[in-house]
Amino acid sequence: MIDDHAETGDIEAALAAIGEGLDRYLTFEHSDAYAARDRWLTHLQQPLPVAGEGLQAVIDDLNHWVIPHGSPVPRPGFTSYITTGATTASLLATVAANIASPQRYLITSFNYLEELSLEWLAEMHQIGHLQGLYSSGGSVANLIALGGARQSAFEAVGHDPAAEGVNRACAIYASSECHHTIQRSAGVLGLGRRCVRSIPCNAVGQMEVEALQAAIALDRQNGVLPVAIVANAGTTNTGAIDPILAMGEIARQENIWFHVDGAYGLPGILDERLQPRYAGLKLADSVITDPHKWLGASVGIAATFVRDRNILMRAFTQEPADYLEGSIDQSSEPQASLEHSLDDFGIPYFEYGVELSAPCRGVVVWAMLKEIGVEGMRERIVRHNDMARHVAERAREHENLELLLEPELSICCFRYRTDRVSDLDRLNQRLHRRLVRGNVHMPSTTRVAGKLAIRPCFVGARTTLREADGLVDAVLELGRELSEEMAAD
Repeated sequence: MIDDHAETGDIEAALAAIGEGLDRYLTFEHSDAYAARDRWLTHLQQPLPVAGEGLQAVIDDLNHWVIPHGSPVPRPGFTSYITTGATTASLLATVAANIASPQRYLITSFNYLEELSLEWLAEMHQIGHLQGLYSSGGSVANLIALGGARQSAFEAVGHDPAAEGVNRACAIYASSECHHTIQRSAGVLGLGRRCVRSIPCNAVGQMEVEALQAAIALDRQNGVLPVAIVANAGTTNTGAIDPILAMGEIARQENIWFHVDGAYGLPGILDERLQPRYAGLKLADSVITDPHKWLGASVGIAATFVRDRNILMRAFTQEPADYLEGSIDQSSEPQASLEHSLDDFGIPYFEYGVELSAPCRGVVVWAMLKEIGVEGMRERIVRHNDMARHVAERAREHENLELLLEPELSICCFRYRTDRVSDLDRLNQRLHRRLVRGNVHMPSTTRVAGKLAIRPCFVGARTTLREADGLVDAVLELGRELSEEMAAD
C-alpha cells in the first residue's frame, strides 16, 4: 500500500505499481479505448477535488481507468503515422530526468548528457560536422533550422532580421512533398507561408532539380532574396528521399542555406543499402531528425543540427534578464573557480532556440543508444525497411493487390484491386476503416498518382515481420468481403 501522504517519497513502490499496469497494457489484450468510453468517462468525469484522495487513489485510477484505455499508437500493428511508443530505456530515462533534473540547464550530469547525446546522434547519422540542439518535435526543429537560415541570408545583405524584422521579399525552396511545418515555420519567422516555393516532384516523389534551378533564377531576376533550399531525407507521405547531393551542390553554387529535413528518414542512413542516397549530407548547413520517431524515444524529442550554433544565438537570443544572468557567477575568474552547479548555466541551449524552460531530452537518447548501440539501431532500421519491401513483394505477386510505389524506406503504398468493383478508391477507403476498427492492423492512407493507397509505415520497436504479413493477409480477407458486398449493392 502506498503512503497516501507521500507526495515526494516512496517512488520505488509507486513506480512498481504503475509498472505493473503498464506491463499489462503492453500485452495488448485490451480493446480500443473508444469501446469502453462510456465507462471510463463516467468514472473520470468528477468535480475538482476539495480534499485529496491520496496517492493510492491516483495509482488505482491510473491502472484501472486510464492506462488500459490509452492510445493504440504503441501496438505492434499500428503503422498509421510516423510515431511510436517509447522503449523501456526511454521511459526510465524520462522518469529519471523529470525527478532529478527538471530543466536541462546548470552544470549537471544531465546537461552534459544533452551535449554528449547530440554528438552521438551526429556521429551515428554521419553529420559530425554539425552542432545540435534538442526541441519538442519536427515542427520546432524545422523552425529553428530555418531561423538560422533566415539570419544567415539577411546578415549577408547587411540586415539583422531577428532584431529589426524582415525587410524584403524572400523565398524558401521545398518540394511539393515537403512537410507542412516548412510553410508554418516560414509564417512564424515572418517570411510568410507564401514565400515557400513548391518545387514539383518526379514520379517517385523526389524534387526535380531543374525546376529548382529555374525557380531560383526567376526569383533572383525579381529581386527576391533566397533564404533556404529544403531537401527531404524521407518524405512523410511515401518515404521518398530527394536528390540530396545534387540539391546541396546547387545550394553551394548559389550560396543558399541548405537544410535537410530528416525528421523521419535520417536514420535510414544506417541501412548500408541506402547510404549512397544520403551522400549530400556533408553539404548541409542544417539537418533535423526526430528521435521520437524511428529511434523509439519518448514523444517530444527532436534535434536540429547546424554548422555553427552562434547563428542560432543571433537568431533566437533573449535580451538579458537580471533574474537569470544576475544569478550566476559572472566574475572574470577562470572556470576552475566554479564550486556549485548553480554557478553557471552550463551549455546555454535556451539561447539557441525558442524554449527557455525545457526538459532534459538528451538523457533519453543517451539511454537508448547506451542500451542497444548503433548496431541495435541499425538492425531495427534494416528490419523495418525489409518489412516494407516484403509487403511490396507480396503486392507484386498477388493478383488482387497493386503496388503503387516502390518503397525506399519503411513506407509501402499499395491497395486492393478487383474487377468486381469500379470505384477502387471507395473500396480501399472502406477497407481501411474496417482494418483500423479491427484494432490489430492500423495503417493510414495516402494518395499516389491520384489513387488512394493503404500506407503502412513501419517504425515501431515492437513491430515485426509478423505484423507486416498479418496486415497483407487482413487486406486480402477484407478486400474479398467488401468486393462481394459492394458488387451486390
